[in-house]
Amino acid sequence: MQLTDKHSKVLIVGAGPSGLMMAAQLLRYGIQPVIIDHKQGPTIHSQALAVQARTLEIYRQMGIAERAVSEGKRSKGLQYYAYGKTPATLELTDTGQGQTPFPFVLLFEQNKNERLLLDYLTSHACPVYWATSLESLHYENNTVIARLNQQGGIRTINCDWVIGADGAHSTVRKQLQIPFSGDTYAQQFYLIDAVLDNYPQGDDYVQIYLDIERFVGIFPLRDKHSYRIIGNLPDNTTENISVDELIPRIGAITRSNLKIVKENWFTTYRLHHRMADRFRANRCFLIGDAAHIHSPIGGQGMNTGLQDGYNLAWKLAGVINGNMHENILNSYAEERMPVARTLLSTTDRAFHIGLSDNWIIEKFKKHILPAGLHFLWGKQNFKNAFFRRLSQTNISYRDSRINLHLAKSEKIRAGDRIPFIEIYDEKKKEDTDLHVWCSKPGFTLIILGRFDDMLLFNIAKWITTRYAGMLNFFYLPPSGKNLAVFDAFETDPHREKAIIVRPDMHIGYMNDLVSISMLDNYLKNVAGLL
Repeated sequence: MQLTDKHSKVLIVGAGPSGLMMAAQLLRYGIQPVIIDHKQGPTIHSQALAVQARTLEIYRQMGIAERAVSEGKRSKGLQYYAYGKTPATLELTDTGQGQTPFPFVLLFEQNKNERLLLDYLTSHACPVYWATSLESLHYENNTVIARLNQQGGIRTINCDWVIGADGAHSTVRKQLQIPFSGDTYAQQFYLIDAVLDNYPQGDDYVQIYLDIERFVGIFPLRDKHSYRIIGNLPDNTTENISVDELIPRIGAITRSNLKIVKENWFTTYRLHHRMADRFRANRCFLIGDAAHIHSPIGGQGMNTGLQDGYNLAWKLAGVINGNMHENILNSYAEERMPVARTLLSTTDRAFHIGLSDNWIIEKFKKHILPAGLHFLWGKQNFKNAFFRRLSQTNISYRDSRINLHLAKSEKIRAGDRIPFIEIYDEKKKEDTDLHVWCSKPGFTLIILGRFDDMLLFNIAKWITTRYAGMLNFFYLPPSGKNLAVFDAFETDPHREKAIIVRPDMHIGYMNDLVSISMLDNYLKNVAGLL
C-alpha cells in the first residue's frame, strides 16, 4: 500500500508488538496514526514467547484477551532440572488466583501477538505501510520532518510526534543521537521450533535444564508435540552448525533420546543488555526494544515493550485531543525508565548466575537452589510475590508526579495497579470486577461508602459539565457482597474513599474524603487535564 499522507499527528516507526500496541491504544482515543515498517510484511518467526497476566489484562481492556488465550497455551508452571537431579517444580496453575483474571503464564508467540494487534488495527481501518523505512528526521517550526523510503521511492511526511518502536537497531534512536548504553553477552545461543516425537516430560510445564556451562529451556507450544528449544552454544561453535549437531548436546543435558519429526525454524543469535540514556527527545519517543533490550529470562521483554506503548499512548492522546497539558508527557520516561532499569539489572544477574562456571555458583545451582525453591514454594507469601513479579502486576508508579495519595491506607497506594477484585454492581444488579469498571478510555472515578443522592447528583453534574468523555464514574455502596473491596482499601462501610484510576488502570488519586474540589484539583493541577 502506498503512503499518501503529507501530514500525520503521530508517525510510528516499527510494526512489532510495541509499535502495534501504541497504534491500537491511540485508536481507542480516536487518533489515526501512520505506522511504517521496513519489513515486507508481518513477522513469521520470533524469539519472544511468554505473555504475562498484565499484558492479558490490557488485551482484556481492548476486547481481545479471549482470542489470545484460546490461541495460546497455558503453562502449568516451571520444572527446574539441575545436573540430572529430580526437578524442582514451581506450580503456577493457581498461584495467581484472585490476583488477576489470568492467573497463569500464556505461551503465545510474538508473531501471534502481532497478528492479534494487526487484526485490531485492521478492524479500525488503520493500515501498516510495509517495506517503508525511515531515512532521516529533522525539526522545522515545532514539526518533525520524516524522510521515508518506500520501495525505493523517497517520500516526506510532516509529523507532530514520532514514536521509535523500531527495535534494537532503531533508526529513530540513532537519528536522535541517543546513546544505547550496555554490552553484548559473550555466549551464542540457538533457537529451535520443532515437532518432537518422544519428549518424555510432556507438554504441561516449561522445563529448564542447567548443567556445567550448559543451559536448555524447552517450552511447549499450542500445536500437538510442538516445542521451542533454546540453549547456549559451545564456545567453539562453527557458523554453519545444524540442528542435527545440537540434538546430542540437548539429549545429554535433558537425559532423553530426542527425535525431531519436523523442524519449523532454527536460528542462532547473541543476546544484549542495553538501555537508551533517554526515552524522549523533544517530540520523539522511544518504546520497546528501541529503548531497552535484555536477556529473555523470565519472559519479560515483549511484555515490557507492550506496556511502554500502553503507558505513553493515553498521555499523548490526551495532549493531541487538547484534553491534557503537554507536561504529562514527561511522566512517560519518569515512570518507564525505572521499570526498564530494574528489569535490565534483574535479568542480567539471573543470566550470569545461570551460565556461570564459578565452582561456588555451580554448587549453589546444583544443591542449594533446587532445595531452596522446593522449600520456598511451600510458602504462600513467596508464591504470591513470585507471581506478582513474573506477571508484572506488581509494577507501580508510586513516585510519579502525576499521582496523589491523600489516604491513610498503605497496602494499596496511588501509583499501584488497581487490584483485580470481583464486585457486585448494585446499580445493574450483576457480578463484575474493578477492571471492567476501568475498561473505558479515560479516567475512572470510584467512590466507596454511603452517600446521599444529592452528592451523587452533584458529582455527576460536575463530571458532565467539566470532564465529559474524560472521566467515568462508579459508586460502590456498602453491602455484604462488597466487603472485600472495602477491606482491600483499608476502609469500612461507615467511612468514605475516593479513587481515581488512570486510563492505564493505575491509581492516580486516593483520598479518605470525597470532595469535588479536591478531585478537581487533582485532575487539573496534578494529572494536567485542561
